[in-house]
Amino acid sequence: MKETKAQFVLAATDPSSFPRDQRAEVAFLGRSNVGKSSLLNSLLGVRGLARTSSTPGRTQSINFFLIEQSYYFVDLPGYGYAKTSKEKRRAWGQLIERYLAERPQLVLSILLVDARHEPTLSDLQMKSWLQHHGLPFWVVCTKVDKLSANERRKAQQQAMATLGTDRVIPYSSITREGSGQVWEVIRSSVARSS
Repeated sequence: MKETKAQFVLAATDPSSFPRDQRAEVAFLGRSNVGKSSLLNSLLGVRGLARTSSTPGRTQSINFFLIEQSYYFVDLPGYGYAKTSKEKRRAWGQLIERYLAERPQLVLSILLVDARHEPTLSDLQMKSWLQHHGLPFWVVCTKVDKLSANERRKAQQQAMATLGTDRVIPYSSITREGSGQVWEVIRSSVARSS
């Protein structure tokens, strides 16, 4: 597995600390425990760059990773985690919304959904929010290694139908299935922005 040059730059808990260098940004968002950190680590071929945890809601800031010295991967806090206080969830929600709404550098959002389950109301709301604000996005169905070939097909079709888009990529952080397609989407989005 080829390693992509990546470095953690900062964890922002307030828009004032977002990077100001105007590099393109690719945001990763999804429910808590959908496998965002695992996907980032497997995409980059770097173990432990994004911290994984069996405890949902671990990412509590917007984390910026500089990729190949030219653009950022942005790991947003997971939404829908019930064991966090309402105040904290509201603060994360506002931070995520401000990031998505106010970053001209944002060239692509990757919405992660768990292939083993039908997309949730929260996933549908996030997708509608992205669409409403005219933000380009793709959906990545994670954890497909836990499904049979037939179940994968059904999961992909279900995600397409529920979320109303054909921009859906099945992905496994274990086997790296789908990584080529995800990289293609990312690189073409970054290239179009420059």
